[in-house]
Amino acid sequence: MKTIEIITIPVSDQQKAKEFYMKLGFQIIVEAPMGNGETWVQLGLPNQTTSIALMSFQGIIFETDDIEKEIGELKTKGIETTKIDNTPWGKFTQLKDPDGNGLSFHQK
Repeated sequence: MKTIEIITIPVSDQQKAKEFYMKLGFQIIVEAPMGNGETWVQLGLPNQTTSIALMSFQGIIFETDDIEKEIGELKTKGIETTKIDNTPWGKFTQLKDPDGNGLSFHQK
């Protein structure tokens, strides 16, 4: 893992949440259709590498340089992940912690 890249925050109304976070000083990084009827809304503070995404689900996305290596290391520790999902935004794999919190790894 290199860094915490994105923290997804569950929201009931993306537009109201977006307006709120923009009032706090966040700026839009990406606002784009996800292809399943949802919109990806990602915001960040100036000069910061970690950002937030306003979604219908909660999770943390960690950036990695080598997702296959990361999955291999996790498996040796007894941690299972999903198959790698190749998207236009990079490669992703997901897992859950013991309490069901969503975690993802992302390779650009």
